[in-house]
Amino acid sequence: MSTVDMAKIVSLSKRRGFVFPSSEVYGGLGSTWDYGPLGVELKNNVKRAWWRANVYDRDDMEGLDGAILMNRLVWKYSGHEATFSDPLVDCRECKGRFRADKTGEIDCPKHKNRKVAGCSANLTEPRAFNLMFKTNVGPVEEDAALAYLRPETAQSMFVNFQNVVNTRWRKIPFGIAQVGKAFRNEIVPGNFTFRTREFEQMEIEFFCKPGTDDDWHKQWIESRYNWYLSLGMRAENIRHYVQQSDELAHYAKACTDLQYRFFPEREDEEKQWDELEGIANRTDFDLKMHSKGKSEHNGVEYVNEHATERLTYFDQEAKERYVPYVIEPSAGADRATLAFLMDAYSEKLGKDGDARVVLRLHPHLAPIKVAVMPLARNKPAIVEVAHKIKQDLQKSGIRAVYDDTGAIGRLYARQDEIGTPYCVTVDYDTLGEGKDGDASGKDTVTVRDRDTWEQIRLPIEGLKAYFLEKLS
Repeated sequence: MSTVDMAKIVSLSKRRGFVFPSSEVYGGLGSTWDYGPLGVELKNNVKRAWWRANVYDRDDMEGLDGAILMNRLVWKYSGHEATFSDPLVDCRECKGRFRADKTGEIDCPKHKNRKVAGCSANLTEPRAFNLMFKTNVGPVEEDAALAYLRPETAQSMFVNFQNVVNTRWRKIPFGIAQVGKAFRNEIVPGNFTFRTREFEQMEIEFFCKPGTDDDWHKQWIESRYNWYLSLGMRAENIRHYVQQSDELAHYAKACTDLQYRFFPEREDEEKQWDELEGIANRTDFDLKMHSKGKSEHNGVEYVNEHATERLTYFDQEAKERYVPYVIEPSAGADRATLAFLMDAYSEKLGKDGDARVVLRLHPHLAPIKVAVMPLARNKPAIVEVAHKIKQDLQKSGIRAVYDDTGAIGRLYARQDEIGTPYCVTVDYDTLGEGKDGDASGKDTVTVRDRDTWEQIRLPIEGLKAYFLEKLS
């Protein structure tokens, strides 16, 4: 079981350049974060691994990059404009604003050792608070110019369904995948990058024939669960949670959440878990809502007077037309990055008896794959060889860095802490200047493993093949 709490991850992230508080020189802005030099690499690697697994490695998927700003009518007919809200309460005493359904979990900002729910006599009646950020398109601020920053990436995939079918000659079943920014004006964001107002989603809308949706839903649940395990996430820290009927969104037939143990420090074990990814069976609701004319869903009739076409699929072989059902695996890139960070965090005793942080990231996710170091930075010949090794590895597609900013032991510890799988050390033996004139180590280097701390000697000419094999 992971025992690392969020405080350690926040400290590591700031100290080593994974995540910084946004606008920090001006005091910051609540719940906004900037990914630093290592954080952007880690997050990009998570997104690349997701795209590779769900787009490149499948024959039934297409990619999309939709606009953040969309016609306001998209959000009217998706239901977001009317129903995308959280219950909000105000405290008359401290003037704070809180989600009404979370007051039992939030600490009171004025009274120590008390939750907001303990101030019930001072709380207003709950009221709906729409989570979409409003903006205006064009120079004049008027109702006709009102638009929203998208609260999810899903809708651009639904409204582009027919475009993808027509331009890519796709047959059902197939999916559309997208990675992109979304924005929600959360009442109470927090817990580092776990809940923020600006975040990035990795979403799939998988279109299938009605009647096959249950099987596809099961397949996607299993596929998404195995993806996390394949990248090193420990099975004891991820679980399935099946939403009950009273928890489902109104359009959903079923939904299973993959939950991660984000908060192991909490005494109540159930509160240690929270959503990492949701896999929902959205039925045919979304395509019907964006279709011209009348549509019926679960006995309710809807009318769309503004759409220009009906979003349906015609099966040439069966000679039938229908509205596909949709399975939606929806993951947060920020939450996934945070979960991989937490899961990789470990502490190991060094030779001096002090605990050292070792970030056991999967090689595919590690920001840096190989660090090349000169044993003696004041020896030009050693430095020259180290630089050449770094450049050759980089040309081979291996993310490598050169580092001579400290003693070799300190450099090893630093690379362990940021998750670098391998270190290469260039020394006097590399030059054929070993002890007592021993030249047997000429043109060889020391390769050190992050997880085992074991060191082996390898010829320079074999490094590329060695690392390509290990890192694959």
